[in-house]
Formats: sequence, structure tokens, C-alpha cells
Amino acid sequence: MTWLLRDGDVLATAEVATGLAGRTKGLLGRTSYEGAMVLPRTRSVHTVGMRFPIDVAFCDKEMVVVGVATLRPWRMSVPRRRGRSVVEAQAGAFDRWGLRVGDKLELRG
Repeated sequence: MTWLLRDGDVLATAEVATGLAGRTKGLLGRTSYEGAMVLPRTRSVHTVGMRFPIDVAFCDKEMVVVGVATLRPWRMSVPRRRGRSVVEAQAGAFDRWGLRVGDKLELRG
């Protein structure tokens, strides 16, 4: 199991998408999601075909959050210039976690 952490505190279980197919699919096809989906080597995301809104955190190469957004279904984010990975979660999760721009995240497991 992989965990998403900030300052040593566990925010959520994390699933890391592997390969182009995994990054392209992300959370598509699910009706809800508990935890965090991490999409390495990703600068933007879409919610075309999604069944629920998502919170999106854009992270730099050091996993520092450089931008956050909430996307309703059938939307597309603007690519983030410094973005190197994306963390997706069901809308509202970032508020519960207190996730903000400037937070340094870590994957452990």
C-alpha cells in the first residue's frame, strides 16, 4: 500500500498510475473515490466522462503543490508550466486534508 503524506502526516492512501494508459484513465469509470490518485509526468487533466467532480493538485518535480483546482465533469485544466505530476481526489478531499499551494507531498510505501 502507498500513502500520500505531508510533513510526515498521512493524508490518504494513494494509487500511482503507471504507464500512459494508467495516466490517461486516472479516475475515469469510477463512481466515487476514497484516497488519492497520483499521475506522474502529467501537467494537465480532463474530466471528460467523469461521474463526479475532482480536486486536482499540480506538483513540481519536488512534489511541491504549485496549483490546485476543482473540476466538474466534462472540464479540462490548463497545463501547468512547472507541473510534473498531478494528484487527483474526489472533490472536497483537499479541504478535509487542508491541502494548499506550497505543501510538500511525499509518497511512501
